[in-house]
Amino acid sequence: MSQAVKSPSSSMPPEAAVILKAMPHPVILIDSNQHIEYVNDSAQEFFASSSALLEGHRLDEIIAFGSPVLSLIEQVLDRGVSVNEYGVEISSPRFGERQVDIQVSPMVEYPGHCLLLLQVRTMAQKMDRQLTHRGAARSVTGMAAILAHEIKNPLSGIRGAAQLLEISGTADDKALTRLICDETDRICKLVDRMEVFSDERPVPREPVNIHLVLGHVKQLAQTGFASNVKIAEEYDPSLPPVLGDKDQLIQVFLNLVKNAAEAIDRADGEITLTTAYRPGVRLSMPGSRDRVSLPLEICVIDNGSGVPDDLVEHLFDPFVTTKSSGTGLGLALVAKIVGDHGGIIECENQPHGALFRVLMPMHSGGVPAAIEHDEEGMP
Repeated sequence: MSQAVKSPSSSMPPEAAVILKAMPHPVILIDSNQHIEYVNDSAQEFFASSSALLEGHRLDEIIAFGSPVLSLIEQVLDRGVSVNEYGVEISSPRFGERQVDIQVSPMVEYPGHCLLLLQVRTMAQKMDRQLTHRGAARSVTGMAAILAHEIKNPLSGIRGAAQLLEISGTADDKALTRLICDETDRICKLVDRMEVFSDERPVPREPVNIHLVLGHVKQLAQTGFASNVKIAEEYDPSLPPVLGDKDQLIQVFLNLVKNAAEAIDRADGEITLTTAYRPGVRLSMPGSRDRVSLPLEICVIDNGSGVPDDLVEHLFDPFVTTKSSGTGLGLALVAKIVGDHGGIIECENQPHGALFRVLMPMHSGGVPAAIEHDEEGMP
């Protein structure tokens, strides 16, 4: 009579359990029926559920049906070989959508079991995308300088000629000359907006209370474009000051709140402004060995229609817009200002709406003792 195979979760060596528990990435032990037998602490945090709620359930009860993760596990269990997959989208009502790298390995010591390891790519993608946004902003900087010289000067001549023709023209001619003047004015305004990108002067920085900035933005929004939208606030009152320019920061968050208000297409529309201290975020700057800490997180969250998936990665590029009448320069300017402040900005879709997250450096003079940490995130 053959000996029954022990469950790994009950017979796992103590040292192995300690190692899995301490791993910074989610680790899940799965049996041949895709039941979860063990989850480490990172997996509990990832799925926003305790081990008591996860262990014993099938994996397809936790993540969306049809997820590529499920087919990868079947492949490993059938063939007994490890597989790796990169940039896999997984979704769940518990945490929305996330992109992860996946490694699934068979457990030779325990036939019919495999180990699933997930590596969240969110932070690495933020860094890569932000560098792309800055490169795109630099391209617009050069374009703006050219446009100011090569387009605005000829346009002024065209507008002057149209005004001269308008003096002696018929009523029909005057309508056409007025059209010429209006269109040249419109193009000049567009070039003026682009000229902002060519401003390479250093940002005058000083300690700024970001909650005063957000309060001013909320007041402007509720007396204007967002008068019919509820704006909620979830702030960390101990947040240290931001190192930046108050007027430019108001411009950033006013733009984000305006976009959020315009994206809301429901009667119970709501925008949520949040702040938090995240000590683990550090960004390696090109050409420097120093890593800049970006512990201040400010989010603008709406319950609107979200951003089309194919535009999320390019939303901060110039001339990319979801609006039929938009120029696609608003968010590009936001990305430039945030980048000039040494920060990063990221957009991600939520189950209902979109979230814009800004990570900023703080004023070096003040970290409240209650939140002072010495942690490091991804380089």
